[in-house]
Amino acid sequence: MSFYVDECIKNTIRVFPKQNRYNYYRFDMNENPEGLPEKFVKSVLAEITPEFLATYPEPDRFTNKYADFLGGGRITTDNILATNGSDMAIRYVLETFGERGKEVVTVTPSFEMYGVNCNILGLRHIPVAYERDMTIKIEKIVEAISENTRIIVLLNPNNPIGNVYSEDELTKVIGRAKEVGAVVVVDEAYHYFYDKTFINYAVSEENVIVLRTFSKLMSLAACRLGVIISNPQMIHYVKNAKLTFDVNSIAMLFAERLLEHPELISELIETEKEGKRYVLDVLAENHYWCKDCRGNFIFVKPNNPAQEVADRLEKEKRVLVHSYGNELLKDYLRVSVGSKNAMKIFLDAFLEIDKR
Repeated sequence: MSFYVDECIKNTIRVFPKQNRYNYYRFDMNENPEGLPEKFVKSVLAEITPEFLATYPEPDRFTNKYADFLGGGRITTDNILATNGSDMAIRYVLETFGERGKEVVTVTPSFEMYGVNCNILGLRHIPVAYERDMTIKIEKIVEAISENTRIIVLLNPNNPIGNVYSEDELTKVIGRAKEVGAVVVVDEAYHYFYDKTFINYAVSEENVIVLRTFSKLMSLAACRLGVIISNPQMIHYVKNAKLTFDVNSIAMLFAERLLEHPELISELIETEKEGKRYVLDVLAENHYWCKDCRGNFIFVKPNNPAQEVADRLEKEKRVLVHSYGNELLKDYLRVSVGSKNAMKIFLDAFLEIDKR
């Protein structure tokens, strides 16, 4: 039987996340290992009535609250678009501002969904490689921007390496992007673990977009909620591309209640910082090479082969961490960070498995 399949989709190679993770200690996908306080979760769930579930989502209430949370007056609901996770935000942005056969510049390694979406949409992915010392040269990113470039993506901090960009570096990229008529995307998925933000550029510049997610600090990965922040014209263009009801009401209800409790958000930030300080201190005391990756994750170089350690942690301790096959990162493990108690679970397992 013969039928049409889009060649770009047909030829895209996908690797989907590991399944059946519920009964494991999860330090592999940068989630909050423990999640939101149970009392808070139960209070929100009590609001979900049959009528609530029978009503189509209305995102304006959430976007208004989020605008106030970001800085009332400077940012309004016209600057914000809610999406079904930042995964969908990435797809919408590439669909809207990408052009089939033209270029999208990113760094590599980085969040893999940028490259995947380029393949699906028929965009030319131009990855700029990190140096061997895990630094990135902004000059190489600027040099990679050509007349055929439509989008440049900077993750700040980047996943997985965790570097960040200065304002001077960002303005160099924005300036070059303007010369060729390209859009600059700043992905701030890990913003709350690194408090500098480029939102002011998204609001004031004509070609800048900032992406945020509620999956990391806000601990709502299961609900799928992302946010696009930009000037009203850019938001209008992306809104034309989005599905009418792609964000579910349960996700937005949880997000609204979180925004009403900034003290809870502050507690989540401090809990992660305490956990990170603890795990880095213990690993340093045990003479491990570690890297604070600015997001809610660290790198550690085990004494034994990284893949072997990851496999044993999973099989023997039900502890999941992230290993890599590429040459730059193959000797390291990325470990998601949570509370001090969560990190003690990781450390007890890791230090036993990785004995010299």
